[in-house]
Amino acid sequence: MLYLVLGLVLFLGTHSIGIFAGTWRSTQLQRLGAGRWKLLYALASLAGFVLIVWGFGQARAEPVILWLAPHGMWHLTALLMVFSFILLAAAYVPGTRIKAAVGHPMILATKVWSAAHLISNGTLAGTVLFGAFLTWSVAAYAGSRRRDRLAGTRYPAAGVSRDLIAVVVGVLAWGLFAHVLHYRLIGIRPMG
Repeated sequence: MLYLVLGLVLFLGTHSIGIFAGTWRSTQLQRLGAGRWKLLYALASLAGFVLIVWGFGQARAEPVILWLAPHGMWHLTALLMVFSFILLAAAYVPGTRIKAAVGHPMILATKVWSAAHLISNGTLAGTVLFGAFLTWSVAAYAGSRRRDRLAGTRYPAAGVSRDLIAVVVGVLAWGLFAHVLHYRLIGIRPMG
């Protein structure tokens, strides 16, 4: 569990710098230069991610069960994940009305992903992992939206076709992940 927690601190900590320590980030960018800053950021994020995967894998080997999720929670998780994938796709399709409405669809996708998994995973490791990501995403989303309001940032929408692309890509990515990749990468078949 120690590696999981260390990984979460490192990964979520690096992903919080731009949101909660913008002035410090700007100072480091000036001091180190963009190339070195991006390299250090990427290495710290990667190290955190590796520790999360390793630590979660170790914790799953000897799970501590906190509760057993009712069978229906798996269905709710699957449904919520459709929305999470659509939000994730909207983060990469420029000009969606989704992004114009929510501002930061990737952070919102993380919030939905973590909440969806938290309700269907009753292990201590799952609670730590998904609870940490949920806590981070709630704070990061609020901080990002506050920063947008203060700066007067608006995200323009190019038309409904962009939203349609995000929805189609999101649903297809969800289907691929739910039916194939989740089992291959994580070892669990979410669709039975």
